[in-house]
Amino acid sequence: MTRSMTGFARSQAQGDWGELVWELRSVNHRYLDIHLRLPESLRALEPAVREAVGKQLSRGKIDVSVKLAAADASQTIEIDHDRLEALAQALSDVRSTVIDCRAPDALRLLTFPGVQREAEGDTDALNRDALAALGDALAQLQATRAEEGERLAALLRERARLIAEHADAAAARLPQVKQAWYDKLHARLAELDVETDPARLEQELIFTTQRMDVAEELDRLHSHVTALDQALAKNEPVGRRLDFLMQEFNREANTLGSKSQDAQLTAHALEMKVLIEQMREQVQNIE
Repeated sequence: MTRSMTGFARSQAQGDWGELVWELRSVNHRYLDIHLRLPESLRALEPAVREAVGKQLSRGKIDVSVKLAAADASQTIEIDHDRLEALAQALSDVRSTVIDCRAPDALRLLTFPGVQREAEGDTDALNRDALAALGDALAQLQATRAEEGERLAALLRERARLIAEHADAAAARLPQVKQAWYDKLHARLAELDVETDPARLEQELIFTTQRMDVAEELDRLHSHVTALDQALAKNEPVGRRLDFLMQEFNREANTLGSKSQDAQLTAHALEMKVLIEQMREQVQNIE
């Protein structure tokens, strides 16, 4: 199943500990890049969160955030007296050195890390429920990425079909191009009214035809179309494989254009390059 790297998911959980909300956003990226925003009470879950995300996703920039509301917002704030005494001693040392240093007010002291703490609730239950809700959010994110991925796959298949049509039209045009080249060369020689060695002339015609021959490039374009369809049918991340295929598509289209001695073949090559560029832009969003 083809998956996009773009998606959004949101899940909630409630318990005696309060309520939390997970929000996951993902965009395209060459590798898996996870950015976490967790409240202090859930900091210990960071390794588990990264592991859970890594098991589900292989590429993309993932923003993971959670908002936690405690069950009792009016609970009494506890003071870490040891921490407060250590802070007071440190402030005393500073004031003894810097005479005109003002002492902070009580509210500022309370905001110093570690001085105040809320009564601990059921941490195990909070962590368990938080990870379960994260699993739900990841499942939603995968569903949205899969839905978008199927849309991208359909667009890629349609453009690949058009490339194959241009390749077929170019192949059908080749005999006419070769004949036109033969006729043009014979006409030019007739205008010059010079004697030519038929064997030598035939060698030159064969050599020129070989330089103009693009049958191999057209065959490879068809093989790339088949490879694209096979990659999109795989149930695994295929973004890097598709990115490589886009390079191969572009190489064959460039060669077709450089070898072309005919306006119609050149037009087919240009149309292919437009389609390939559209495909390349879409591939950048595929996992």
